[in-house]
Amino acid sequence: MHPRRTNRRPGHPRGGSLAGLLAAVVILLLMPFGAGSAIAAPATCVKPPPHNDDTIHVIGCLTDTRHQPPTPVSGVKITVSDSSGKKVGADSSDKTGIFDITLPGSSADVVGETYTIHIDTSTLPKGAALRNPKQVSLKEQVRLSSDIYVAFPIGNDLTPETSLAVQALQLAAGGLVFSFLLAMASLGLSMIFGTTGLTNFAHGELVTFGAIVAFGIDSLPGNITVAGVNITMVTAVAVAIVASTFFGWLQDKILWKPLRKKGVGLIAAMIVSIGLSIFLRNVFQYVAGAANHNYSQWTSPEPWHIGPILLTPKDIGVMCFSALVLVLISLAVQKTRIGKATRAVADNPALAASSGINVDRVISVVWSVGAGLAGLSGVLLGMTQGFDYQIGFKILLLVFAAVVLGGLGSVWGAILGSFIIGIFIEVSTLFIPAELKFVGALLVLIVVLLFRPQGLLGRAERVG
Repeated sequence: MHPRRTNRRPGHPRGGSLAGLLAAVVILLLMPFGAGSAIAAPATCVKPPPHNDDTIHVIGCLTDTRHQPPTPVSGVKITVSDSSGKKVGADSSDKTGIFDITLPGSSADVVGETYTIHIDTSTLPKGAALRNPKQVSLKEQVRLSSDIYVAFPIGNDLTPETSLAVQALQLAAGGLVFSFLLAMASLGLSMIFGTTGLTNFAHGELVTFGAIVAFGIDSLPGNITVAGVNITMVTAVAVAIVASTFFGWLQDKILWKPLRKKGVGLIAAMIVSIGLSIFLRNVFQYVAGAANHNYSQWTSPEPWHIGPILLTPKDIGVMCFSALVLVLISLAVQKTRIGKATRAVADNPALAASSGINVDRVISVVWSVGAGLAGLSGVLLGMTQGFDYQIGFKILLLVFAAVVLGGLGSVWGAILGSFIIGIFIEVSTLFIPAELKFVGALLVLIVVLLFRPQGLLGRAERVG
């Protein structure tokens, strides 16, 4: 480990800006979790050195989150099968929890193939089980000539005697945490669509951008401490919000505003957003790599028992902070001058411009706030479940589903749709495989739109 510097204070954004307000709220809310929560890195999950052969490896690390810090789980058997069900490789986790399975053939031979990675739960330690009991197998398609990294989270054994109602409550609690984070990403997308009409397929990369920026700050040598309290992650969150806000403003300044001035249609702009999404995703992979990343603090705090439900202090802190952000943004849209101007531009840009509203300035603010919300969502997603360079892309369809379900351009609709989608996809794993839970969410979207095309809180509009 690198020696860490102390007494380094983060810079503060200019007062009065929304990013500065949110950064201050982050520090105030998460400060109680900073003291004593830094977890010394155990001798576990030591990444294998790069392979010099032209092969693809399936690599993962197993840790027991029942202990603080998490301890490596050795002797657990992992097998890999091809699309026909034929076993093509096997390994057992070593003393550091690592398993490494080489796929047969060269990298060119296996690109495009789909493999199933299966964990033998009978080899887990006594009293331990997968945190998602249904996720004993993972399907992975080899899309690039790089190794595949997988994870099987291990925690307390939920015995068969656990009632269906308790399991549903636990899954709903997990879905609630995810819903808050989905709501922030969806709210940003809804605001941008409402004012510009753009269906932004690069919005997922705004989510990933925030997670990567925070990881970059967290990876710097040295802890950031104030009065003996480690606020490295708090600072990382604050910097990610500011950087994401600036990134959104910059995108609008150098790309979307010039396209609007040239009169580029919404379909063409949507195609541009698809190209931007692919470009940014490749940049993120180059910068951060294809591996899954975790932040240094609060990786696996001891859960609290709230009745039959287990929630970590981190989950509760994330929900409280997310709720505060959503309320502040919603009130700002309803009560402030810029919020009223935003609603005016969303309703009728031409009329808003004729009444003296600077439409370009309003759109620039919306892009900045929307990107800041997306970046914050990415950071908090990384805190709760880890992240890779595709984290935003993976939840993009859920973000679209939430926005459309709630009502395009509706602030409260985006939030409502996010909670319906987030809770449903988790609870649905009681009855369907976890791999299909996103499909269930899209089916709910289709059913609702068949009966209410404008979404739950959207306004019906006459066409033609």
